[in-house]
Amino acid sequence: MGSLSIWHWLIVLLVVVMIFGTKKLRNMGSDLGGAVKGFKDGMKDGSATTESPAAPNPQVTGNTTAADKSTIDVEARQKS
Repeated sequence: MGSLSIWHWLIVLLVVVMIFGTKKLRNMGSDLGGAVKGFKDGMKDGSATTESPAAPNPQVTGNTTAADKSTIDVEARQKS
């Protein structure tokens, strides 16, 4: 009574397929696989950065170069 036989699992699988359909189950499986892969890649990246830290991000300065036209230089002023 405590364990389920193979026939019980096959009936459960059949009911799940009938409820959700094969296409939705396939999509959920690929989404789950992609999430696991992304998590593993994130863990690799996280361990790689602790071993050899990347170069710090360059700070924004008042000088803009000709190649960087997307940066907008503004100056904050206090209200008087």
